[in-house]
Amino acid sequence: MKKLIYLVIFFSAGLISCSESNQMTFENTLDIQRPDETIILQRADLEAKLGDIAMGMAPVFKNTGELVPSQFDDLDGDGAWDELVVNLDFAPLETLTLDVELVSAENYPEFEKRTNVRLGIVQDDYSFVEVDQYFAPPGLGGFPTIAQGESVNWENDKMGFRNYFDCRNVKDLFGKLQPGLIIDKIHTPEMGDYHQLADWGMDVLHCGSSLGSGGLAILKNDSLIRLGSTEVYEYQKVIEGPVRSVFDLKYKGWDVDGEELEAVERISIFPGKYWFQSDVTVGGFSGEKQLATGIVTSMLKNEPYAFDAGADYHAIATLDVQSLNNDELGMAVMVPKDEMTAVDRTTGINFFELGYETVPAKNFSHVISETYYIAQKIKNEVPARHYFFAVWGLENPKWKEIDHFEAYINEEAEKLSHPIVVII
Repeated sequence: MKKLIYLVIFFSAGLISCSESNQMTFENTLDIQRPDETIILQRADLEAKLGDIAMGMAPVFKNTGELVPSQFDDLDGDGAWDELVVNLDFAPLETLTLDVELVSAENYPEFEKRTNVRLGIVQDDYSFVEVDQYFAPPGLGGFPTIAQGESVNWENDKMGFRNYFDCRNVKDLFGKLQPGLIIDKIHTPEMGDYHQLADWGMDVLHCGSSLGSGGLAILKNDSLIRLGSTEVYEYQKVIEGPVRSVFDLKYKGWDVDGEELEAVERISIFPGKYWFQSDVTVGGFSGEKQLATGIVTSMLKNEPYAFDAGADYHAIATLDVQSLNNDELGMAVMVPKDEMTAVDRTTGINFFELGYETVPAKNFSHVISETYYIAQKIKNEVPARHYFFAVWGLENPKWKEIDHFEAYINEEAEKLSHPIVVII
């Protein structure tokens, strides 16, 4: 399987020469705790420090003798790894100096798996087999449910997410009551009905014909045009590992008011975070367009709101008794402030009941409604990045309060603006 990835900007690091050939230093420049910081190191930078790394060898890191969770990834499929990923905890203003050793890939340590991605395809015996690449069935009505949980699923130890693997193309949420990975077992007799509260958690969101929890659309002339019902909808796993997982959703034949566009959404998830990262590349147009993503509002009682998150980002958020368990659920989208173009709320009209039926079996209409959205400017074939946040009050009582949720979003924004400095 060929693997590709964009460099994760907030993990980029200033690289400085260092005289100790078997040590590397990582610096937290913020006066705050920073647990679960995932740092991506390029092979070329590591070889500048360690010398040429032989085929079949990869670095491991130790902090005062203890192994640091890490993974090495072959991104271009040439048989040699390209990036080394480490996960570290930092105290305020802490500097960590780690020992670096080379080990054979076959003897690379196994670390606790804290991220996961899965597309399971149904078999004749109604079991599901995981695939690394697959095309969704085309068509608007009466489509079969071929995927485990109806979706491409991804998770870390905090939350689970899914994107319907059909023309709806709506994102949904799994709330968790305890750390752990669950998507391999959803939609199986072992787990039971994931719409009902269990010891692990449940599907917590009603999506309807909204964008759910971060679905995509183009904003044109005050109208949202859903990324769905495309001629081609393809899933491609890129990376799955203990400290990051990445996959692509690829689309061709996206009809946007007569224009035929293509799109790739690259989703990345990391341990310990109540968010995932989305990099969306749209092609087939000239000039600029507005890419929108948003949050379902069908169960809101309080008004959604927008705010500046840190110095560099703008966010929209909701927190209300809006889960399917009738308790507090918070959701937010954060985009770079200098790319943000619009924040608005769609009508709450149920277009399906008015006869705009796309998938009758799912009570789904292709017309987007009940959505609070934020848009950002995009250029042809240039990736646009946003972050989608989700928290559940049943998992942690602090998520019952909007002030705690907003404080978390602001702190994560500051971390993204001030990546860990790596001294090579």
